[in-house]
Amino acid sequence: MEFGVYTFADLGVDPQTGKLGNAKDRLQEVLKAAKLADEVGLQVFGVGEHHRLDYAISSVPVVLSAISQQTKNIQLTSATTVLSTVDPVRLYEDFATLDLLSNGRAEIMAGRGALVDSFQLFGYNLEQYNELFEEHLELFLKLNSEATITWKGNHRPALSNADISPRATNPIPVWVGVGGTPASAKRAGRYGVGMAIVILGDNPKCFVPLVEDYRTAFNAAGHPKEQCQLALTGHGYFTEDGKQARETFYTYFNNYWTYVNKQRNMFFHLDREDYDQMTSPEGSLFIGEPDEIIEKILKQHELLGHSRFLAQLDIGALPYKEVEKSIELLATKIMPGVNKYI
Repeated sequence: MEFGVYTFADLGVDPQTGKLGNAKDRLQEVLKAAKLADEVGLQVFGVGEHHRLDYAISSVPVVLSAISQQTKNIQLTSATTVLSTVDPVRLYEDFATLDLLSNGRAEIMAGRGALVDSFQLFGYNLEQYNELFEEHLELFLKLNSEATITWKGNHRPALSNADISPRATNPIPVWVGVGGTPASAKRAGRYGVGMAIVILGDNPKCFVPLVEDYRTAFNAAGHPKEQCQLALTGHGYFTEDGKQARETFYTYFNNYWTYVNKQRNMFFHLDREDYDQMTSPEGSLFIGEPDEIIEKILKQHELLGHSRFLAQLDIGALPYKEVEKSIELLATKIMPGVNKYI
């Protein structure tokens, strides 16, 4: 199984100090985290796209390009690219450039995004949410395989014998992020791309039908079997003491969802009982000591058969030194512990 980490570089008030983080410092933390993840042997590092003042990353390929110059082996992925509101030609050219700068390490995880700020910002119609995603995905996959293309759609100017430059070393791996919608899972299968399930609150058993939808659509479309790839992503925090991990992270996890829901003008408070359920062996949170996390990942692998695990570690203004510890434990204890059994 491949292991990695991803970040949205959210900017929140530290619940311990009352200080608000700034974009410059957060970006430096992202660069340090990526370099550490590469050095300790993780396989994937991702950064997500947001267009708000409470996030530090809006230009994913720029940040990943900076990371590419400080790392050697780790795959560099978007997590996610809001595909409905980006021009596929520009997207391909940006990531092909990243691919060349990184010696073939660029990936894209496409999603529709939890927030919709980019629609108004870039002049897209929110009512065409699904149509835009479908058309942009179809066009990107064509751009990914053909250097000169002719194409016509409904939401951007047609292309006639257009040269697409530069070209990536090989076709850029593409994943679709899925939160729980069967139609999204079937789309990923139909187009023959990887599917990354975002586990934020539900019991992983809830995702079994989603995986079945994906694999059924994938097989029906006749794609090569090796392209059928499944990833799980979720929030994590790891220490050598599981009880301490759960105690420490509760404050930051509650803080994170408080300001994320405030973005939607919603009040939020997580009861400790609900949190304990989420950190239990059947829950959605990957919080605890390495042996607990290994057991949870193996149970989910038996259930879903995924080949990649990505953890979001730096939420809620968690101090960077704690993020470093989690990255190191993921690489040195959890990853080998899981792969020993798989």
